[in-house]
Amino acid sequence: MKRSNIVSRREFLKTSALVTAVALSPRSLVAEETSTRPNIQALVSDWEHYRGSLGGPWEVWRGKNAGDQIRWLKVDVPHCFNARDAVDPDEIYYRGEGWYRTNLKINNPLPNGRTLLHFEGAGQKSRVFIEAEEVGSHIGGYDEWTVDITEAARKAAANQQNKGVVPLAVVCDNSRDLEMIPSDLSDFNLYGGLYRYVSLIYVPRISLERLHITPTMKENGSTEVAITARLYNPMSSGDPVKFSLRLLDGSGATIHTATESLGSWTGTREIAKFVIAKPQLWSPAHPNLYRCEVTLSSAHGQMTVTERFGVRQYKFLDHGPFQLNGERLLLKGTQRHEDHAGLGAAMTEDLIRRELRMVKDMGANFIRLGHYQQSRIVLDACDELGIMVWEEIPWCRSGIGGERWQEQVHRMLRNMIEQHYNHPAVIIWCLGNENDWPGEYPSQDQRAIRTFLKQINDESHQLDPTRVTGIRRCEFCKDIPDVYSPSIWAGWYRGRYTEYKSSVMEEIPKVNHFLHVEWGGDSHARRHSEDPDKVISQIATGKGTDERGLDYLLSGGLTRASRDGDWSESYICNLFDWHLKEQETMPALTGSAQWIFKDFSTPVRPENPIPKMNQKGLTERDLTPKEGYYVFQSYWAEKPMVHIYGHTWPVRWGEANELKMVKVYSNCDTVEFFLNGKSQGVKKRSSQDFPAAGLRWMVNLGLENRVLAVGRKGSTTVEDEISFRYQTQKWSKPAQLQLHELSRTQDTVTVEAQLVDGNGVPCLDARNQVRFGIAGDGVLIDDLGINTAARVVELCNGRAVISLKQSRGKSQVSVASNDIPTAFLEVV
Repeated sequence: MKRSNIVSRREFLKTSALVTAVALSPRSLVAEETSTRPNIQALVSDWEHYRGSLGGPWEVWRGKNAGDQIRWLKVDVPHCFNARDAVDPDEIYYRGEGWYRTNLKINNPLPNGRTLLHFEGAGQKSRVFIEAEEVGSHIGGYDEWTVDITEAARKAAANQQNKGVVPLAVVCDNSRDLEMIPSDLSDFNLYGGLYRYVSLIYVPRISLERLHITPTMKENGSTEVAITARLYNPMSSGDPVKFSLRLLDGSGATIHTATESLGSWTGTREIAKFVIAKPQLWSPAHPNLYRCEVTLSSAHGQMTVTERFGVRQYKFLDHGPFQLNGERLLLKGTQRHEDHAGLGAAMTEDLIRRELRMVKDMGANFIRLGHYQQSRIVLDACDELGIMVWEEIPWCRSGIGGERWQEQVHRMLRNMIEQHYNHPAVIIWCLGNENDWPGEYPSQDQRAIRTFLKQINDESHQLDPTRVTGIRRCEFCKDIPDVYSPSIWAGWYRGRYTEYKSSVMEEIPKVNHFLHVEWGGDSHARRHSEDPDKVISQIATGKGTDERGLDYLLSGGLTRASRDGDWSESYICNLFDWHLKEQETMPALTGSAQWIFKDFSTPVRPENPIPKMNQKGLTERDLTPKEGYYVFQSYWAEKPMVHIYGHTWPVRWGEANELKMVKVYSNCDTVEFFLNGKSQGVKKRSSQDFPAAGLRWMVNLGLENRVLAVGRKGSTTVEDEISFRYQTQKWSKPAQLQLHELSRTQDTVTVEAQLVDGNGVPCLDARNQVRFGIAGDGVLIDDLGINTAARVVELCNGRAVISLKQSRGKSQVSVASNDIPTAFLEVV
């Protein structure tokens, strides 16, 4: 992926005391001399990686003397060294050191300028070396940090053995450490590697370290804008500096300019204040952004920093609802982990923007970034798309650690707020998640947790008085933050989904500002059911709907959908449908955030249908939408859409002449449904008519079926069409696996396993776990965390699919399951 040498920057932030206190961001910094040479180089290619420990930095460079066991692999950055083993069903994912090396060509165009390395995030502890000299380090896997390598790089470049280049090595370490956040009990992988972008930056001897913009709306409709700045002046130069400011609106028109000369200073000071008489407000419908350009000039050179900001005003009313710019707005949200198939945490900018575009296209206006500070690219995209943000520090599932632990929490809170301060999308700084979780330490000291939470709550307000704080699921601390989310998992971890509204209405009065963050359930993509809600009759009511203790496990406890349900897309669509229709009927509801937008890897769920995957996503781990995505779109999206349930359901089943329900999810006013070319009637959408807002038809299906839905909204017409078979032949006990080739494209062959009974009848409700294997010249495409690329996986309606790469020779593919004979297929 290519990135521009001069890209926009968020700001320069304070970092660990172990690192030079500057965080110059390559995405908006422009340092200028009289020439136009770029001052930023994104270090994407020409890296090498070794996963394992070394005796020290000298081993990185001593070549053959390091031993034959050291094998360096060529990689691009971002890179995650747990990209595949995080979902390996047979091995525990690697926790330890991973080394990176490259050679820098330093060419700073600024006389006496500084040369910096900027890291957008690296997991989880990092040390940086120029040759064998350690020049910086950082603790924390999610906040940005910068190292000044000016002197070390100059020294290395002067070494004739280096032939003019500067050897750079970085070691990342994600080893277990009880004195770090997040906790190892967390329901996500603590990835290792340079999994966000790294950049080489040149700045003048005196430069801008941080620029914060604070817009304040006034009662007369105008907005006062205050700009504060901090210098980076490591040589303590006393030279005066000159600031030139230019403010541009969304159309690119200049609406304000200012110039001021100042003496250099330490700390933060206000450099400008002005008024926008009639501001263009930022909102999900109209995400208007202003651009502020600040140019700093001194005897040592010139640099320009560009920051974007938005003008908006929001409020959580006591006991609901939520208001934005003076009007009620229901927060329609989902949530996000930085995780992707085949990449782990090393998502590229293109992928991140694609994901958030899908979130917006679904109709969401709110997203929780769990459970850590996420990439600047995410925040930039949310600003542009109009998606409000809950962002949090990684105090997740633990009590209180020691001094080193507490220092990291404070530092990561400061960094998150400082680094993302200017983003209008951010409305909540979250201080923790599930901090009542038992087991991290020998005992849980509730008083100590409360005391510490009060400290960081106060600190957050001091750092940013303009935003509110929040936490999720810690009952004994719910009175401390501004916004609180209890645990409500109606229909999944406890209770029935029909108890959702009563649970919410019971919780709203308990705190001043209620927000429901985390609801939903798991679904195994491509698994469907003719009777998905049969588990409901076994689930007790009136016992609460919260997740307690170890409810997430697939054993023990009360009857619940998470343990006893079928994990079908059919069930979870009904659950989503019910929740969404109920949310429309609660005027006091501030909003909610469904957990989670995309399936992600986790070490604590090895027994799931895809081992080590949390499958609560609306999309698979590779962003392939599940059926549930379209349920949300039918409630939230503005653009007309229509979707027939069952795009990945090739064979339905039942009795001959039995009426079967076909559901259509649409936001259109009316939908007409056709079966094999014959209209089955037109229906009007009514959100309270469950399921599918009344857009459902009971029809007699034949052996082969082609169905068409035509939606109409105003003058717009949209269509969706699928085909499927209908099986009336009954099956008995599963007896054998059949394996056949499904498709072939160049060197990729896709095979399908099917479970049948003794008479060869497909067992369409089979959920057996199967294991694929291969011998010969091909290689399975597996360990991607999706059910079409997992060598161990549960069947979807008696089927499982996997692909292999084979450019020559032949292979023997196998599929095995307990108590079923192994099947083989030769692929040539």
